[in-house]
Amino acid sequence: MKILKNGNPFGAHRVLEPKGVLPQPAVRISNDMDAIYDNEILVDVETLNIDSASFTQIKAAAKGDEEKVKAEILKIVEERGKMQNPVTGSGGMFIGRVAKIGPALGDRTGLKEGDKIASLVSLSLTPLKIEKITGIKKGTEQVNVKAKAILFESGIYAKLPKDLPETLALAILDVAGAPAQVAKLVRPGQTVVIIGAAGKSGVLCAYEARRRAGVTGHIIGIEYSAEAVARIKQYAFCHEAVRANAANAVECHEKIAALTGGRLADIVINCVNVQNTEMASILMCRDEGTVYFFSMATSFTKAALGAEGVGKDINMIIGNGYTKGHAEMTINILRESPVIRAAYEKLYA
Repeated sequence: MKILKNGNPFGAHRVLEPKGVLPQPAVRISNDMDAIYDNEILVDVETLNIDSASFTQIKAAAKGDEEKVKAEILKIVEERGKMQNPVTGSGGMFIGRVAKIGPALGDRTGLKEGDKIASLVSLSLTPLKIEKITGIKKGTEQVNVKAKAILFESGIYAKLPKDLPETLALAILDVAGAPAQVAKLVRPGQTVVIIGAAGKSGVLCAYEARRRAGVTGHIIGIEYSAEAVARIKQYAFCHEAVRANAANAVECHEKIAALTGGRLADIVINCVNVQNTEMASILMCRDEGTVYFFSMATSFTKAALGAEGVGKDINMIIGNGYTKGHAEMTINILRESPVIRAAYEKLYA
């Protein structure tokens, strides 16, 4: 394999169009795997975990036809050199085995060839070349592939834990930033509203919020369907389970105002994968409270101008999928909670 020199640590050397930007906002990047730069890691990829908002959009456009879903994923990667949904802009992550470590990286990676890792950076910036899609795990966003990917010098990753099934680790590491950010935001005694509290990231957030808010806290979970509300109750991490449409801001505001005596929430966590939930999040939050938009379906414009339009002085945080220690913390939730582990093993393992 040819080794090239002087790769940019952030991957700018792989950008084809437009020049001068980094790989994530780029329209097209190079996914040439015949040569790697001396500061890159080449990985043989086994499974992609497509971002929930992205997978939902692709599946809806394909009307649930699995072959059409596969074809759309292949088309996106062929055109862009990466798995970045042109509608949602989001990607996902992968698991695979280290094939080659660029010599300029030396021992800094803590890896050796053959190690099994999960990427902790988005597929929306990761050079990816898919040879074949071998299947899609039913009920999940996991796509089994024969493929290769590149991790840049600045990229982050995690060795897969030996005490968890690989596909389970992939599923939770994809959303590891959410409960880790909740751990930083929630304080004892606070009222926390979680939109999508029965979903993959929502359950983890509810668990962490309950722990951080303590015995004087009040955790409220919101879901759209009766079945999902029932799941919130089964997990029992939320004090209240509310059925509401997060795209209906007035309905959500009225229900949370009634539950809190008009005080509203100190923290609102948005974990849903559908559009137009910004205003519900904003209206359920008290003045000078915080809304954390983990959802990749979030529109910055709708959130910023919407908050201004209703006179809400609140802190709004866009869901950075990375915070220090997020992988370890999220994996530990599964070790601590037999309820979550059993449910997630059934879905993902």
